[in-house]
Amino acid sequence: MKWKIAPRKSDNLVEQLLINRGIKTEKEKEQFFHPKISDFASDLQIPGIKRANKRILQAIERGELIIVYGDYDADGICAAAVLYKGLTSIGAKVLPYIPHREKEGYGISNIGLQSVKNSGAVVVVTVDNGIAAADQAKFAKSLGLDLIITDHHIPAERKNKPLWPDAYAIIHSTKMCGAAVAWCLIKDLIEKELATELLQFVAIATICDLIPLFDLNRAFVFEGLKILNQTKNPGLLSLIKESGISLGEIGSFEVGYIVGPRLNAMGRLEHAIDSLRLLCTKDPVKAKRLAKLLADTNITRQKMTMEALEQAKLLIDKQKKIHVIFSKDWSAGIIGLVAGRVCEEYSRPAIAISVGEEISKGSARSIDGINIIELIRKHSDILIDAGGHPGAAGFSLLSKHIEVFKKRLEEIAIALPEEKKVLEIDAEVISKQLNKTLIHELQKFEPFGLGNRRPVFVTKNMQVSDIRTVGEGKHLKFKVSPSVILSGAQRSEGSNAIDAIAFGMGDWVNLLKSGQMLNLAYNLELDTYNGNDKVQLKVKDIGVNPSA
Repeated sequence: MKWKIAPRKSDNLVEQLLINRGIKTEKEKEQFFHPKISDFASDLQIPGIKRANKRILQAIERGELIIVYGDYDADGICAAAVLYKGLTSIGAKVLPYIPHREKEGYGISNIGLQSVKNSGAVVVVTVDNGIAAADQAKFAKSLGLDLIITDHHIPAERKNKPLWPDAYAIIHSTKMCGAAVAWCLIKDLIEKELATELLQFVAIATICDLIPLFDLNRAFVFEGLKILNQTKNPGLLSLIKESGISLGEIGSFEVGYIVGPRLNAMGRLEHAIDSLRLLCTKDPVKAKRLAKLLADTNITRQKMTMEALEQAKLLIDKQKKIHVIFSKDWSAGIIGLVAGRVCEEYSRPAIAISVGEEISKGSARSIDGINIIELIRKHSDILIDAGGHPGAAGFSLLSKHIEVFKKRLEEIAIALPEEKKVLEIDAEVISKQLNKTLIHELQKFEPFGLGNRRPVFVTKNMQVSDIRTVGEGKHLKFKVSPSVILSGAQRSEGSNAIDAIAFGMGDWVNLLKSGQMLNLAYNLELDTYNGNDKVQLKVKDIGVNPSA
């Protein structure tokens, strides 16, 4: 990777990290280290809320059935939980509706709306979807349904102008995740204590939907994680226990890589309604059973993803600037994961397509600077639908159009800038700074995530020793110590040697030699495995020092 070290503007490392994140004033520092949702009150007052709330209260008064129309990912599930719990607390007659990924696809569908109508509903409130559903909104109106849309995705366009659905009310903001928009809708209708409790779902959704963690979203996660770490929700308690993590120790990593994948697994392979049931149940026995179901399904998902990824690598032409890969053997529930892994590994936009007999589903992931939903929508003439963000998108198209779609995108991609994978580095530090005190200072920067990534440092001229692999040869472990010349010879490993681990870099074991000098890019962390409590470098990249 190409290393890009931020210009050094302060001798104080904490100050340098703040500067790298664009935080300069005392007010900005206060908001960063002690974020409060109340500091962003204007962002919470989304147009359309008053009209939507008036209709919701009217439905409650009339005894009308309200349907919360969710989505099958973690954001959609958490958003549905926020609204379901909020509405039931004020006496609403409410039922959730979660579409089936394979049978209905993303967002509102005519099939889903007809089912909703048949259930006797009068009001439909979408969460995390609906803003691009202009045709479906017309169908809802024809059925006599009052459609309230809450969403954060980018609306469809017609003649370079947003195409807004004809709905009873629209609550739309791209500044936050879908669950946060739903929370903004309901927060003033419910008890303050419940509104605060529901922030744990907003935090989970914000992290899992990869929303940049600064300003309002940092506040959502900061406050929401506090609630999550002392949660009394039976479903979350069971899921946390089943996942092998502990209350009081849950941060953005645990949510993004342990809790989130389990919530997502049901929607990928089965039906996401079980994930919603887990979050909403009050029965500890049912919660335990559902948590086990989610965990088991996630294991199956992991296996299917790895198999599909191995197949995907065989289909990739490394010369292409965009990777469009497809297979009839891939479940639509895992193609987003495949696209994400391919995008990350090859530093190219990636599109994975699950091929169906007539209709195929696609999922895309992109790199910085390339708006993938914009690229995809250029081919709307052969697409059935498409939606998403600049960095991630989903779509469907007729299977007979896949080859044309692939060829078009590859031709457009020729003009895209040549990108080399860049590792953004916060600062170069010397080895004596690598201690528990610095780790404690770095913990103040939590929660980490998109827009506030875990700091990456570089230390040069480190002498390597004790080189070995772990995890069946997949990962590299070694020790490093600072280079010091003593009596004309380089000092060997001493008592100040630091442990280092490089995940997925096991093949380096044959490239390194004990005593060799390295430049290392890494995250600094505390290794607590087996009761340990010592400094460890989580290596991001290795540079061999040719002059040493």
